[in-house]
Amino acid sequence: MTASQKEGRFQAIVLPHIDSAFNLARWLARNEQDAEDIVQEAYLRAFKFFDGFHGEDARPWLLGIVRNTFYTWYQQNKTQKESTEFDEELHSIETEDSAATQRADNNPETLLIQQDSRRQLDKALKALSAEFREVLVMRELEDLSYKEIAGIIGIPIGTVMSRLARGRKQLAEILA
Repeated sequence: MTASQKEGRFQAIVLPHIDSAFNLARWLARNEQDAEDIVQEAYLRAFKFFDGFHGEDARPWLLGIVRNTFYTWYQQNKTQKESTEFDEELHSIETEDSAATQRADNNPETLLIQQDSRRQLDKALKALSAEFREVLVMRELEDLSYKEIAGIIGIPIGTVMSRLARGRKQLAEILA
């Protein structure tokens, strides 16, 4: 396979998942700029090792690389980042669906309630430990299967299910 064929195949198979990669990195890093750096590094790694990808679905493969890249980055930046605060404004990315909903319902009270709910959920997710946050993000926000999550993290499916259950319980307690 030539370099241009590899690049074309990579762009067709992996590049469409950049939003999922960024979403996971953003929730893990808790910072948009760091998430951008992590995703960039993850895509470089993915391209470097793309010849080893033989699966049908690149999304779980890529998210595994993003997760591993985050933990490498975290180990390198741990002491510096432990003092960084979570910025809710950076984590309130507006999706096309939410923008359409807001255009359809410009009632200021409804908009304030939606913004407050989003802010509370962001704050609650931030309060979870990384092991619960990552499985919740992969399952609830990225809609990955238990099997895909288990493969990405390298844990048994039963552990994924128990982390999801405990994470959901903690999230409910925080939100209550």
